[in-house]
Amino acid sequence: MLTRQAIKSGAYLENFESLSSLWPLERIEASLSETMQARPADTEGVWIFAYGSLMWNPMVEVERRSVATLHEWHRSFCLRMLVGRGAPDMPGRMLALEPGGHTQGVALKLPQSAVDEELRVVWIREMVLGSYKPTWAPLTLADGTETHAIAFVADNEHEQFEADSSVATVAPLIGSASGKFGTNAEYLFRLRDSLSECGLQDAYVAALVDAILLASTRAEGGPSGNND
Repeated sequence: MLTRQAIKSGAYLENFESLSSLWPLERIEASLSETMQARPADTEGVWIFAYGSLMWNPMVEVERRSVATLHEWHRSFCLRMLVGRGAPDMPGRMLALEPGGHTQGVALKLPQSAVDEELRVVWIREMVLGSYKPTWAPLTLADGTETHAIAFVADNEHEQFEADSSVATVAPLIGSASGKFGTNAEYLFRLRDSLSECGLQDAYVAALVDAILLASTRAEGGPSGNND
């Protein structure tokens, strides 16, 4: 599992050195600065919206955690993945957000005393290839509080972006891809489990899980739903 130490030591970035799209630290830090300059004036504190692996492995210090709904965006496995949980000869798909609808996940409020350090960890993790556009999006917490959170949405002009993120196209890719961080299917099943632990469901995620399990059953082997 990815660790905070791997990010702080630089070991995490080394996993992507073979890719021409790797962002240097200077560019990652510039993206962070630009995003913070665009912070809505009425936003109290800094919230990060976790909709994928940040749900179960945030790796940052958190002052408050809440189930939340992000408005105007929905989950989409729309980014081609060549490292991590994929490979050049067997690419997987990485999760992002695309415009429209809403997404339920977890909002993470960073402590003001450590916000700069914690944001830097998040930025190195998420912006290593520049595949996302960090965006301030409207958010409603479980208690009804409305605010804005930073959401890492897909950059549809990036070379990793794939327009077709349908279940029929994506499921076979996720079902077969793997890399240094594990299998792509493990990620999907962990996402399903994390949503369930929060009392949440995502029809798109559920459909992908069903498609992969069906394919596995037909092949009499393959990825299972048990993972760490």
